[in-house]
Amino acid sequence: MSRRPDGRLTHELFPEDRGAQEECGVFGVWAPGEEVAKLTFYGLYALQHRGQESAGIATSDGERIFVYKDMGLVSQVFTENDLATLTGSLAIGHTRYSTTGSSVWANAQPTLRATNHGTLALAHNGNLTNTGDLAEFLEKNVPGHKDHGNSATTDTEIMTALIAAQEGKNFESAAVSVLPMLKGAFSLVFMDEHTLYAARDRHGVRPLVLGRLENGWVVASETAALDIVGASFIRELEPGEFIAIDADGLRSVKWAEPTPKGCIFEYVYLARPDTTIAGRNVHATRVAVGERLAQEHPVEADLVIPVPESGTPAAVGYARASGIPYGLGLVKNAYVGRTFIQPSQTIRQLGIRLKLNPLREIVEGKRLVVVDDSIVRGNTQRALVRMLREAGALEIHVRISSPPVKWPCYYGIDFATRAELIASGLEIEEIRRSIGADSLGYVSNEGLIEATTIAGDKLCSACFTGEYPIEIPADLSAGKDLLEIVTNE
Repeated sequence: MSRRPDGRLTHELFPEDRGAQEECGVFGVWAPGEEVAKLTFYGLYALQHRGQESAGIATSDGERIFVYKDMGLVSQVFTENDLATLTGSLAIGHTRYSTTGSSVWANAQPTLRATNHGTLALAHNGNLTNTGDLAEFLEKNVPGHKDHGNSATTDTEIMTALIAAQEGKNFESAAVSVLPMLKGAFSLVFMDEHTLYAARDRHGVRPLVLGRLENGWVVASETAALDIVGASFIRELEPGEFIAIDADGLRSVKWAEPTPKGCIFEYVYLARPDTTIAGRNVHATRVAVGERLAQEHPVEADLVIPVPESGTPAAVGYARASGIPYGLGLVKNAYVGRTFIQPSQTIRQLGIRLKLNPLREIVEGKRLVVVDDSIVRGNTQRALVRMLREAGALEIHVRISSPPVKWPCYYGIDFATRAELIASGLEIEEIRRSIGADSLGYVSNEGLIEATTIAGDKLCSACFTGEYPIEIPADLSAGKDLLEIVTNE
């Protein structure tokens, strides 16, 4: 383990090369007679890309709630025996990448809390922007709320405490009372002994979908998780919607007027390509972005290659629109990313070669268009360009299927601070020189929005524009918004 600049522990092999980090994935199922723990396990497996720090599952047998969670990937956390102990007819699950709170076991989800009207387990994807105000409210109005032996430091724990503190109310009415207090981005799944609940913030920043099983219901962060458990897609939860599912069926409450601001970065990188958001397939969107990128930044070249895997659809689109042949010039090691074995200095110097390696026979003597999804710090692209030149590439033209990332995210993506974002301090030509490419082109924000087929006023693209649709308190932005221009990288 090593420490990130903010002090958090990380298992990443090369934490200095971190790009945009996923947030979390949530999954819930109500299905009497089914093996709900296994359904949740496979649902989380489909959502593993949304978080790799910890995973957890809670189930209920109608009398008690059982929770098992640990640090690591879904396949590392759960064994067949573990899942066999998680019996019941409903379950929720979570796979986490931390955006608030340390990367420690206590902050793994689902959370669990006993209340006067049952036991509450809760899992969350997103990031609240008024956590400080909510914590202060709890301190003043709910004395002893910390007396539960839980040392978690997340906004998820605060939401759990707020719902649990609603005296004389069942969870359904408690949630409807608490949800309007929450600001920011959140997609929630939670449960008591008998009922599965789900809710989405009024802006719908993070995705959340509803699916139908033959004998039950599923809610999940992405449609890909519905596919893996055999659930048919019904619809997305509306922004500002709360649902409850139990033996009496499905009930829906609109707790806030929707003002949609879906995260555009879900289309760029976060979501699986086989997921559908707002009726638009993510893979199709990324291909369309690549086509737009070819129109906006054409170049004479011999081969278009992707930076796998997230750059692949856009590279296909670029090749299709430009008429330049598409090829696989880089091989990705799918098993590199997180490890408990610290690399030696020699291995560190090899850097990106542990993740990507060029096919010399493909790239040698070629003028390349190299398509990637984003540039955050620039370290990966710099090393990649150097590596491709060493493999014999004649020219390297980098094309990025998102606009320059200039601003941090406060809604559930763990971007770097402004001081670390290369595009916040340098112009595009300066970035090109910094990474050593022969040319550099980013798709425009207008081109990206057009590819989603969603109206721009219903999307959040604050990481590109700095226009935040949800107010950011000064105490939350103080560290992330500091801009220190450093050109000598």
